[in-house]
Amino acid sequence: MVKKKPVNQLRFEQAFEELAALVGKLESGDQPLEESLAIFERGQALAAHCSQLLEQAELKLRQLAPDESGGYSESDLELEAE
Repeated sequence: MVKKKPVNQLRFEQAFEELAALVGKLESGDQPLEESLAIFERGQALAAHCSQLLEQAELKLRQLAPDESGGYSESDLELEAE
């Protein structure tokens, strides 16, 4: 059996690709119950990791900017062209 990397060490693309493969395995229904449960648990961890990475990426693309009322509002991050 191949030793898999811990979920938290995977890049988004790696985690998403593995998650898609696991969904395919589960949909085929060819695995015994115990293996299906292990696949499901790994898939849940991968899905949570992907969600966390997407949230982090979104935060990098958002910023707080001063608004007219003297407070702050969230706006899209404007990147300068190089």
